[in-house]
Amino acid sequence: MNENKNQVRPTKKQRELLSFISAFIAEHGYSPSYREIMNGLNYTSVATVALHVNSLIKRGHLIKRDHSARSLEVVDSNPSKTLLTNEVSPGEEKWLVEKIEHLFKEVEQSAAPMAQEVDNLIVLVGALKVLGLEGAAQSFSPRLKELKGRLST
Repeated sequence: MNENKNQVRPTKKQRELLSFISAFIAEHGYSPSYREIMNGLNYTSVATVALHVNSLIKRGHLIKRDHSARSLEVVDSNPSKTLLTNEVSPGEEKWLVEKIEHLFKEVEQSAAPMAQEVDNLIVLVGALKVLGLEGAAQSFSPRLKELKGRLST
């Protein structure tokens, strides 16, 4: 990404914040809330966290996906070290399985699931297999079979 070229080095406080966010994401599979950052770094207000986060976004060290909660991502300052693989960290696996679980629940709760929704779930379960998460894919198989059965009736 080109935004790394214009990065201004973070301050000591900002480096602490980036380290905290990185460690939190690695442990939990999702980014911390502003309140969790406040408590974790012993700040006195959420506004202080927001100021630091916004500054880091402007400086190119953080990205906020979709402007939604828990969507902070730390930008890799050394992109040449980034190697794309299909390996998934435990935190990423947890996040992915939770997202697919959420989608399954939405489709299962609908009175009559639509074919497109079931097709999307089939693709997601297939993606789990491609990523080497065979166990997670197997856990969704009975539910997928049940949804396919509801389509044909």
